[in-house]
Amino acid sequence: MPECDLIIHNAMLLDGLGGPAVTGGVAVRGDRIAAIGKLEGWRGGEAIDAKGQCLAPGFIDVHTHHDQAVLEDPGVPFVVSQGVTSVIVGNCGISLAPLDGPASLPEPLALLGQSDVYRYPTFAAYFDALEQARPAVNVGVLAGHGVMRTRVMDDVARPATAPEIAQMCALLDEALAAGVLGLSTGLAYPVATHAPTAEVVSIARRLAAYPGARYVTHMRDERDGVAQSVAETLEIGRDAGVPVVISHHKCIGCANFGRSGETLAMIDAALREQDVALDQYPYDASSTVLLPQKVKDADRILIAQSSPHPEAQGRYLDDIAAEMGCDPEEAARRLMPGVAIYFQMSEDDIARIMTHPRVMIGSDGIPGPNAHPRLWGAFPRVLRRYVREKGVLSLPEAVRRMTSLPAQVFGLARRGRLQGGFYADLVLFDPETIADRADYVSPALPSEGVAEVFVNGRPVLSGDPGRRAGAGRILRRSQSSA
Repeated sequence: MPECDLIIHNAMLLDGLGGPAVTGGVAVRGDRIAAIGKLEGWRGGEAIDAKGQCLAPGFIDVHTHHDQAVLEDPGVPFVVSQGVTSVIVGNCGISLAPLDGPASLPEPLALLGQSDVYRYPTFAAYFDALEQARPAVNVGVLAGHGVMRTRVMDDVARPATAPEIAQMCALLDEALAAGVLGLSTGLAYPVATHAPTAEVVSIARRLAAYPGARYVTHMRDERDGVAQSVAETLEIGRDAGVPVVISHHKCIGCANFGRSGETLAMIDAALREQDVALDQYPYDASSTVLLPQKVKDADRILIAQSSPHPEAQGRYLDDIAAEMGCDPEEAARRLMPGVAIYFQMSEDDIARIMTHPRVMIGSDGIPGPNAHPRLWGAFPRVLRRYVREKGVLSLPEAVRRMTSLPAQVFGLARRGRLQGGFYADLVLFDPETIADRADYVSPALPSEGVAEVFVNGRPVLSGDPGRRAGAGRILRRSQSSA
């Protein structure tokens, strides 16, 4: 009689590849899936009756800003309560390495914390800190272009010189050798707006020597220049000879509502000759650092954090500006540094982008007080609003966007599928009740309908807290450098 450590039986199995749900169970031995199916004759140390709920691969959040959170709060309840078992950090050009004790932080580096959190001169040092923190989820890391600019340049408000580009290439080589998944940029932010396309291409070319490494970008403009920014992104991928991921794709501002049809057509044309993927969060409001130049494009702006004026948290910028006796742009300057929630996207664009077969789900979560509700609710929101209520995606297809597709895009070996020999990252949920509860008034409410979450075979949502610590692994690139 075959034995295992855990059997989950009487489940509706979603394989992660988009196939229809089938009735059966999963046997787990150690950190791997030992068997899938009817499991007659299997004997397990622990047995769970799924009672007809869905069992799927653990969700993979491809776009987070949890770089510091996984060190400070390794249980990451805002992650596991959604059914997420793996996160990718270092997005938008912002990573905690390679930077140690900077004198100042150009925007948006304060998104992760103040200067004291930047204490990792190499990615090897950051990975050591991750190992010591023992997070409950798997963590993949991108190297941030904005952080490398801050490290090597005396002034980021200009293009990098050839020697500075060479220094950034050397830093990226160290990061790739340590196991990062690729390079990220945030070309819309002050730390990198002055970086010309040629600078980015010169650095991104280093990725080609490391199989599986990707160029991941918060594009230069998601507003009026969104089509030009898509074109630039595709050009960087072609010229550098590397795969591309477009972060949190959207079209900002009323004047640009509907332009996702144009941008997706550009991406479809590019897919004939290059590797392109996208990620998206399922909300019509974005969240990032508070910047005066972003004020004019939003219908409303909710202040999530303000260092000089903490009393502004949870209030709308227009109301604050009226009290200050100034316009919203000036009010934003007075509230900086801070984080804001910008209401500025179209529901039609969200649905259109979500149907594209290369779109993954990413929360773009930014931990902190008064956070955007996506921090706690992005993945259940997709399953509630866009699967169950709106029918934009089928349940198997939505799960594919959250599991096997991101595993394939980022080269996460043996993850993202219900398959024998794969790691036992699993989520058990009720497809009829799973729902996000977090909203803009109460943004830190856990979701409903997620029953159990396992990371590498260990329970991280319920059970003994001691078993949760260290359940996760560092997701290094699965192939070594050429």
